[in-house]
Amino acid sequence: MKLRDKIAVITGGSSGIGLATAKRFVAEGAKVIITGRRKDAIEDATAEIGGNVEGICGDIANLADIDRLYTEVRDRHGRIDVLFANAGAGQVTPFAAVTEENFDMTVDTNFKGTFFTIQKLLPLMPDAASIIMNASMVTGMGAAGFSTYAASKAAIRSLARTLTTELKARKIRVNAVSPGTFVTPLVAAAFPTTKDLDAFVAHRATTIPLGRVGETEEVAAAVLFLASSESSYITGTELAIDGGVSQV
Repeated sequence: MKLRDKIAVITGGSSGIGLATAKRFVAEGAKVIITGRRKDAIEDATAEIGGNVEGICGDIANLADIDRLYTEVRDRHGRIDVLFANAGAGQVTPFAAVTEENFDMTVDTNFKGTFFTIQKLLPLMPDAASIIMNASMVTGMGAAGFSTYAASKAAIRSLARTLTTELKARKIRVNAVSPGTFVTPLVAAAFPTTKDLDAFVAHRATTIPLGRVGETEEVAAAVLFLASSESSYITGTELAIDGGVSQV
């Protein structure tokens, strides 16, 4: 029960890494509020988790939705002990093919949305709270087709450093996790068939030192560590959860 009686907010909590983390947080004693853009997905996720969870429909790229999230959490719970700014979006697009619409969609969700989620929810966070952001291993890899996505995630890594300094007087810890390859619904949707997805997974496994793609529960375990008192002397860091890809 590492998060007993804690209030946790997870953006993008209706699927993938966010959902796995919500399940783990609940299992560790937290009251969890998850957000997502689709009402049906939020309802399915809260039903799957079972108890001690609430769902609030909203898009972090829309600042009015973040304001509504603030109001609902304030009125229901009065505080946020842990914030996992997880929601993100993106697609593999060659640099020359990136449009303004592609650019805005990715940056508005990944960086602008994360930035203002933290800014607007910060007044609900007590001293010694924990903020975790979801970055990505691609920020330091120069992978083709990831120009906008990688840049938006690199901005998140930079923001974690800046907020570590700005919030030090309140002892609020700010960290980032950088996942590698995980088969989430967002990743699966990028492939036209299951066969194509399986081929991708098999190929990626050959490039990963641990010889396999990750499980979302493995990210959830790392986020739990950063959310709990077990990481009480860790702030400003980036924790790579990628099977070693970015380290060798």
